[in-house]
Amino acid sequence: MTFNSWMNSIADAGRDLLGRYKGGRDEKDINALCADLCSNKGEAMGTALACAVVNAYHLMDESAQLTFFQFLVSDYSVSQSALIDCAEVYKAEPSQANLEALKKAVESPRQALFRRINMSPTGTPTLVAMRADLQNYLKEYEELRAVDSDLKQLLETWFNRGFLKIRTINWQTPAHILEKLIAYEAVHAMNGWEDLRRRLEDDRRCFAFFHPALKDEPLIFVEVALTTGLATKVQPLLAARTKTDLKHAEDTAIFYSISNCQAGLKGITFGNFLIKQVVMELREELPHLTQFSTLSPIPTFGRWLMKELENSESRLISSEERVVIEKIETPDWHLDANLSDSLKQLMMRLGAHYLHNEKRGVAPLDPVARFHLGNGACLEQLNWMGDVSTNGLAQSSGMLVNYLYKLNSVEENHEAYVNDNIVARSKSFAALLSV
Repeated sequence: MTFNSWMNSIADAGRDLLGRYKGGRDEKDINALCADLCSNKGEAMGTALACAVVNAYHLMDESAQLTFFQFLVSDYSVSQSALIDCAEVYKAEPSQANLEALKKAVESPRQALFRRINMSPTGTPTLVAMRADLQNYLKEYEELRAVDSDLKQLLETWFNRGFLKIRTINWQTPAHILEKLIAYEAVHAMNGWEDLRRRLEDDRRCFAFFHPALKDEPLIFVEVALTTGLATKVQPLLAARTKTDLKHAEDTAIFYSISNCQAGLKGITFGNFLIKQVVMELREELPHLTQFSTLSPIPTFGRWLMKELENSESRLISSEERVVIEKIETPDWHLDANLSDSLKQLMMRLGAHYLHNEKRGVAPLDPVARFHLGNGACLEQLNWMGDVSTNGLAQSSGMLVNYLYKLNSVEENHEAYVNDNIVARSKSFAALLSV
């Protein structure tokens, strides 16, 4: 008997018990089911109650979801008085027993409820879906962030690296998984099956992380192009293969798209593990590869630039340069070679400054930069007109950046970054900062 079959048999036994326990009464609402679930100690009955909570949640509309999340705040938050009492007792007598009591008081009853919900065979995907739904309310209802924090803490534990399985995605992968790659692609949209087929040809690779609790649901996937030298433009990587492509000996792996797939796992990092695992897989399969690099977007550069243009006291942009930059508002400006050339040096300088110098605290302001530099990559090269799609032009005036993973210096770069906030950069990139 498999683990899932065993879990389902317990759930079946529990449903029978639950039917007799309810004695033909009307269905309980989810609040009462949660109370029963937290108070019941039996495995079969607990599993049945967890299934009942899961089923009740999936029947909710948005209004009912919000009411339920608010109920989790009002009825399942930490008791401040109990917490203060335990803290005072521990302060007076710092024994192990008092420490354990304090730990129990610090943990919200919500976490115990979520762990009990996870007794259902579909508990984990339901809690992931629940956190995805919760994201819709956080901006307006600040108090719900406590619920989000508890869910995230548990999911970080359940989705740690030890449980993740890497899979190679190719044209032989089941269609229902391939369809999800099309749907989840977040960097360079796929226009159906032909686009996907190109990204899975023999000069391309695709890898994804999966978790046993989310069957056939990728958590994150990365698309890789095998190229000769650093790729500087993404459109050729996405275009149909040509005869010229067949003639070159590939020496470089370009990570050109990394997409997170589950909104309920927002803020839980898998990409750093995935990239390192993919590098190991590629080195084993293709030992002739000598470079591993990204071709990455700069997603928040455009917003930063607009704020800088609105700042009349900016020390980065002169009044004359401001007039030049405003020309990017001209439709199809990138198709005008003279205009593009007049903007290139200025925009490359600002792009390099933004990636290297603009901070959120002590870390780079750009989220993609934070991710790759934190992994030990190096700011290698800024590429003008690297992505001329509508999205690429809006995000970063068409610029893309290569983050180079030099295998003999990744750990050194990582340590310098996390300990001393030092950003690794190439000489050519540093030269842009002094223009």
